[in-house]
Amino acid sequence: MELANIEKLVEKYLDAETTLQEETTLKNYFKEGFVAPHLQEYAFMFNYFASAKDETYAKTIELEPKKSKKRNFKWLSVAASVMLLFSVFIGKQEYEKHQAKKQFEQISKGLRLLSSNLKKGENAVASLYTYENTVNKILK
Repeated sequence: MELANIEKLVEKYLDAETTLQEETTLKNYFKEGFVAPHLQEYAFMFNYFASAKDETYAKTIELEPKKSKKRNFKWLSVAASVMLLFSVFIGKQEYEKHQAKKQFEQISKGLRLLSSNLKKGENAVASLYTYENTVNKILK
């Protein structure tokens, strides 16, 4: 086999441009044992690939089943929904208390205004009674 052809195939192999047939040619060249000294470093690589192909792993691999995170998200969404409903319920009650307080303050203000106006009217009526009593005393 031509050394120049092998060098070109090694370059193509390193650039990942070889076909399966060309890779087989390279493997056979490096298996023969008569390798050019400057290509000796690639011989170790191709011989390793050939020997690694026959290796198998004999131990059993025990895999733990992954726990589903969907259940956690499902419970999280249920908890969030319950908290949302609870906060809406409490918020509505607090809003109604606030509205009741506001209405009570408005009614109290209106009643105070009415009371002060009634006192003014009572004082005016009292002065009229005084005037009427005085007129009645004079006319009698």
